[in-house]
Amino acid sequence: MSLFKDKVLLITGGTGSFGNAVLNRFLRTDIGEIRIFSRDEKKQDDMRHDFQARMPEVANKINFYIGDVRNRSTLKYAMTGVDYVFHAAALKQVPSCEFFPMEAVKTNVIGTDNTLDAAIDAGVKCVICLSTDKAAYPINAMGTTKAIEEKIAVAKSRHSGATKICCTRYGNVMCSRGSVIPLWIDQIRKGNPITITEPNMTRFIMSLEEAVDLVLFAFEHGQNGDILVQKAPACTIRTQAEAVCELFAEQSKYASQGKEAAAELLKADIKVIGIRHGEKLYETLLTNEECAKAEDMGHFYRVPADNRTLNYDKYFKEGDTNRVTLSEFNSNNTKRLNLEETKAKISSLEYIQNELNGFSNLV
Repeated sequence: MSLFKDKVLLITGGTGSFGNAVLNRFLRTDIGEIRIFSRDEKKQDDMRHDFQARMPEVANKINFYIGDVRNRSTLKYAMTGVDYVFHAAALKQVPSCEFFPMEAVKTNVIGTDNTLDAAIDAGVKCVICLSTDKAAYPINAMGTTKAIEEKIAVAKSRHSGATKICCTRYGNVMCSRGSVIPLWIDQIRKGNPITITEPNMTRFIMSLEEAVDLVLFAFEHGQNGDILVQKAPACTIRTQAEAVCELFAEQSKYASQGKEAAAELLKADIKVIGIRHGEKLYETLLTNEECAKAEDMGHFYRVPADNRTLNYDKYFKEGDTNRVTLSEFNSNNTKRLNLEETKAKISSLEYIQNELNGFSNLV
């Protein structure tokens, strides 16, 4: 963590799953201070007590700032003396954003604009904006606002001076707050059938640790205006649900039947309820258009900023015919995990291990 030695990191929306994961990863390193910026005092108080109990020797590195990314003045105050920013504040629930699109605009669009302006004004060295696969070919309000967030980040990067601005784009983070796996576990324990929207729907899946890894990769290797994408695997919603059934069979109403029989009975109970507002059958992490200039970086793709100017005239006479040979990267054409592979990926999560042992730790 030498890059963060004695540095000040601010995380917007820091009481969420990502902020908790960063604190767990960074607190015992040589980082100087981590500022948690959010608008929910109750979540801040819960986080404060949690880390004071679990990591008392380093909990004093956390400082809490109550504010809202919609309010530039609160950001300006929190940003003083900050070296780096991880911008995670967002409205993320697809159905909620469909019903309240202007609220998504205020947080995801205007909030990002405010955050980047405050960071540039404060002389922050690097800002990483967290985006989503729903920003690629968006069809819902959440994805559309996150797509605009990316456009704002790229536009700001052209005139950000010493402040580097990058975006990370990733798929579903398993067991994050509001995600589907904790819901399924709760349904199994209550004796209710697991509910899924569409069995053949595919989604990228990654852990919170992998989400943090992507942000750190962007921080270290990204260039100003880049969008960084992880080469994540995917699975169908049915495969993911069946994996949870097998893992939690012994906590179900069928437990007395034996683990294997209980798992099969749970899978037979799976109830299809139909696609929710604004959902896609599959998600895209890299569009065909972005593939034309994307760079393959091993486990990641880099999409550099288009830094041509508004002086279009010369482009009628000059151009570049070279195109990268990549094609659209989506959850239907990436590596598809089978049931055993999906179960292994889910069971490797600390949250799942704790749930199987009777300890709930959703962050």
